[in-house]
Amino acid sequence: FRLRLNYSDVSPVVVVIFRLVVWLYSLISYLPYLLLRSSDSQTFSECSRRVKARSVSGHPSGPYRDIGALRVLATCLQPGVNTLDLVFESSVCRFPHFDCLGTRDLLSEEDETSEDGRVFKKVILGEYRWMSYDQVYKEVRAFGSGLVALGQKPLKNIAIFCETRAEWIIAAQACFMYNFPLVTLYSTLGGPAIIAHGLNEAEVSHIITSKELLETKLKSILLEVPRLQHIIIVDDKLKSGSEYPQGISVHSMVAVTRLGAHPENGTSVRPPCAADVAVIMYTSGSTGVPKGVMISHSNIIAGITGMAERIPSLGEDDTYIGYLPLAHVLELSAEMVCLAHGCRIGYSSPQTLTNQSTKIKKGSKGDISVLRPTLMAAVPEIMDRIYKNLMLKVEEMSVFQRTLFLLAYNYKMEQLAMGYSTPLCDKLVFQKVRALLGGRLRVLLSGGAPLSAVTQRFMNICFCCPVGQGYGLTETCGAGTISQLWDYSTGRVGAPLVCCEIQLKDWIEGGYRSTDRPCPRGEILVGGPNVTMGYYKNKQKNSEDFFMDEKGQRWFCTGDIGEFHGDGCLKIIDRKKDLVKLQAGEYVSLGKVEAVLKNCPLVDNICAYANSDESYVIGFVVPNQKQLLALAERKRVRGLWEELCNNPVIEEEVLRVITETALTAQLERFEIPWKIRLSVEPWTPENGLVTDAFKLKRKELKSHYQNDIERMYGAK
Repeated sequence: FRLRLNYSDVSPVVVVIFRLVVWLYSLISYLPYLLLRSSDSQTFSECSRRVKARSVSGHPSGPYRDIGALRVLATCLQPGVNTLDLVFESSVCRFPHFDCLGTRDLLSEEDETSEDGRVFKKVILGEYRWMSYDQVYKEVRAFGSGLVALGQKPLKNIAIFCETRAEWIIAAQACFMYNFPLVTLYSTLGGPAIIAHGLNEAEVSHIITSKELLETKLKSILLEVPRLQHIIIVDDKLKSGSEYPQGISVHSMVAVTRLGAHPENGTSVRPPCAADVAVIMYTSGSTGVPKGVMISHSNIIAGITGMAERIPSLGEDDTYIGYLPLAHVLELSAEMVCLAHGCRIGYSSPQTLTNQSTKIKKGSKGDISVLRPTLMAAVPEIMDRIYKNLMLKVEEMSVFQRTLFLLAYNYKMEQLAMGYSTPLCDKLVFQKVRALLGGRLRVLLSGGAPLSAVTQRFMNICFCCPVGQGYGLTETCGAGTISQLWDYSTGRVGAPLVCCEIQLKDWIEGGYRSTDRPCPRGEILVGGPNVTMGYYKNKQKNSEDFFMDEKGQRWFCTGDIGEFHGDGCLKIIDRKKDLVKLQAGEYVSLGKVEAVLKNCPLVDNICAYANSDESYVIGFVVPNQKQLLALAERKRVRGLWEELCNNPVIEEEVLRVITETALTAQLERFEIPWKIRLSVEPWTPENGLVTDAFKLKRKELKSHYQNDIERMYGAK
């Protein structure tokens, strides 16, 4: 996709008219701006040049801290409010009648048959129905009391295995209030054996789940989880006629809440302390068997304190859209930040998010159009899709429309680089694009994986809101860095949050040292009150990945490689586990190769692979369907989708385009894949080839494409 406009391609008259209109508007608006601008106000570019963090030791390795936290790291939002139940109670006291959690009513559901005979379920949804903070608090208290009546004990683990919805947060808040450590499991964590492993390792007797997940994922493994006694279903009605093993009772969440509301069950709450485990979060396991990360109340509060500091004017006027998995640290932390500041949270799902989402009936509105949020979190995979889909629409525009769009795009990019806003372009050109995400978005937070500079710039310009790119891990409560919202530089993840500090450790084998010029480089170590308690029942990994310094502060060794820029911002440049040494001795960063090639219009997703016994890189590619079909038409190749993906002519042409993209991005020849395999099916959390945050599961991908690996390397 070409967003840079070559003015020789455009009629000089059009360019002159556009420039004249922009010049007149700038002249008219700039005079009042100069008069009204205060002496201490700064443009975006002036702010972005500020030093945001510095090394407290004076050494280039760090540790680096935010300028506002050089003396002491932040640990909590309010003095004395050091457990999650107290954080929520504080919000209930301040915002009792404000909207808290919202869900859309299901008006109708119908089956729709596609041209190839496949049947898809489509829904028509109504308006959002809201519960106030006070109503949610009463539900939380009653549900927690009901769990006690069912035999759940304080400090004894309870599991939640459920999609993102209001009931998830209500159940979680009840567990925080009654001091039940909450074991979170992804609905796409893995096969039945992986889920059973998590439940048995955590020794749970109670699990909270949905009707669908019980039938599709849990029912087949119930006999393998001998300690399980109670299943609580979040749906209104239980499925009749289902048989469950003897000794297991199934209850609806409504029934448990009603049980807890009885006067005789009004047990006194044993409140947690700051050091108690709040969550045991099983990671998505991109590199092996999922591990349970033990997160204390104080860990989460420190993390959300750091995150909240980077979002200006956060408060009761904000609306957040929740659709990412709540079992992922990014979504849980984001919602905890919102609840601590009186924001309202409207729930959605990837299948109902936009007007074009797969479950939304044509002509009806997706969740984001109805909710019109001001805050949103997204993983790069979702933003890459938005970018590519919009660029395909730009390609389909008339010459005049496309020219106007590109003129406005390039003009706004120039203005942002100088630190100025462009209200005229925003209103006349980008308003319709902005409406795709509701039209009111003021903060878009990206996390979970690196966001390409091209996509970040596109989102900044077309959606007229800053993209805060963050870096964090489950082991650090999702907190590490977030870029300042007025910093429009791309490819960086910002300065350390006020709750933590970051050290660079030399990695000699990979060639990264803190003494490197112009920027110090090394493995990223994160230290601070947000660093978690370690892995559940895994002493070996704890000793490998965590350590405590002489001051008693915990540190986590991330395995990611970063460099600090002069203004104190961090850039992720590599990952230890992604670095492969080729036969001739060259080191290839697979993640770097993938990040570059994902910008190719033909590529929806890609996994680079290299064997140390071989001299070249290969790749598995999920092609963009629309682009590949257009390519096939140009090459006069006919066939079904599967036939096109297996066609050697198409494969060769895709490889040629990928190679051009790689050379344009200045990849070394040895970094560019020599051979590729086109994937017929996309990689989804459901088929187990990516995590819920859409990170590649390299081990599973290697197994899946083993025959292709042998073919591309020539079976020996």
